[in-house]
Amino acid sequence: MKVRFAVAIVAALVLGACKPSGNGSGGATSAPVAAVKAPAGQDWTETVATTPEGGYRMGNPNAPIKLIEYGSRTCPVCGLFGREGFEPLKNKYVSTGKVSFEFREYLVHGQPDFPAALLGRCGGTGPFFAILEQMYQEQQPVEEKMTNAEGQALFQKLQGAKGTDVAKAWADHLGYVDFVKQRGIPEAKARACLNDQKDLDAIFKIMAEGDKKGVTGTPSFFINDEKNSAVSWEQLEPALKAAGA
Repeated sequence: MKVRFAVAIVAALVLGACKPSGNGSGGATSAPVAAVKAPAGQDWTETVATTPEGGYRMGNPNAPIKLIEYGSRTCPVCGLFGREGFEPLKNKYVSTGKVSFEFREYLVHGQPDFPAALLGRCGGTGPFFAILEQMYQEQQPVEEKMTNAEGQALFQKLQGAKGTDVAKAWADHLGYVDFVKQRGIPEAKARACLNDQKDLDAIFKIMAEGDKKGVTGTPSFFINDEKNSAVSWEQLEPALKAAGA
């Protein structure tokens, strides 16, 4: 796995640098697609499933417009997208059945991302997107702990350590166990998820597949498997409309 976090770039995290990708394509404008009504008693925004690729998908599984984000929960650029774009994406596009939204973990900042990703997946499909959104909403204190003297010392101490040991140490430093406990995940379960090497390996596999697709930073968006240059909601929404949403 590539190491994507170093003391030398700690200051850049505060400024919101997540090495956002810029190799996308606007693509041709497509004809508008029809809305797809959810089955009786269901809501597309509450329809969440895991995918064969290892991501978590919200919305109509057969949506004609499939949006995929490779994202990091500690990335300020991803956080800004989440805070500005999650609600309109969900309410204006996913709810219609036209667009599905899949999130795939990409640990661009290395060590501190380990516990965020493992605990973000710990509750399964039900709370996945709510926890993702709330991690973005409460990102600032996490960034402060990542960049303080204790965080830098922890990074140095854990170089070469086992992945699950890294996850456990950073989870305690960043307060992530208490964070998920407040959202219905018992501490014992959270601790078990932090010790889940199989899930960590699955995340590394997602990242390796992302690398093959041209992901070099976060957020990286794909619309119907075509990489898009957007890194903000302001940029992404016109691309969704151009695809027919």
